Amino acid sequence: MKFFIDTANLAQIKEAQELGVLDGVTTNPSLMAKEGITGKDSILKHYVDICNISDGDVSAEVIAVDYDGMIREGEELADLHERIVVKLPLTKEGIKACKYFSDKGIKTNVTLVFSAGQALLAAKAGATYVSPFIGRLDDISTDGLNLIQEIREIYDNYGYETQILAASVRHTMHIVNCAKIGADVMTGPLSAITGLLKHPLTDIGLAQFLADHAKGNQ
Repeated sequence: MKFFIDTANLAQIKEAQELGVLDGVTTNPSLMAKEGITGKDSILKHYVDICNISDGDVSAEVIAVDYDGMIREGEELADLHERIVVKLPLTKEGIKACKYFSDKGIKTNVTLVFSAGQALLAAKAGATYVSPFIGRLDDISTDGLNLIQEIREIYDNYGYETQILAASVRHTMHIVNCAKIGADVMTGPLSAITGLLKHPLTDIGLAQFLADHAKGNQ
């Protein structure tokens, strides 16, 4: 499973990259605003800065909600860097734009997916990635992981190459469970990724090893 980090914070992206397990980055307008990145020129520059840190795909989201606007913005984003993936909303206009970019060989990430039917449409339109938001479904007492399973079954039935990108990941068990049920990619905060490092028995065992070494080498 690929590990993407969901942030626009350059320091966190660098830390994840240095850990050696980072496969890409996802961003959205909310994450850009959180980092104080505003204005078109600043946002475009920030995407390039992210690409210069990460070795993998970087999802950059369009703001337009109409087809022509999505095409115009998406082409501008794709021209920024070869690793940019155009991020589109799962709407009628977004699916049309996805098909346009797919036909041109431009990678896409169809986002804000909350049903298996939506994911099926994205795959038929040639999306590179589809992003079901499992955390947001959990927030309304709906099983987000079940959605991943449904999409996995449908894609496997018909051989769709669209990668399932589990988004809105909140914690380590989301990551582990997504891996168990076959998500191709997960994207989440740095804390969820580094949380996988932690286990009390590892800490206890290391402390014991060091203590024993110190006793035998006094």
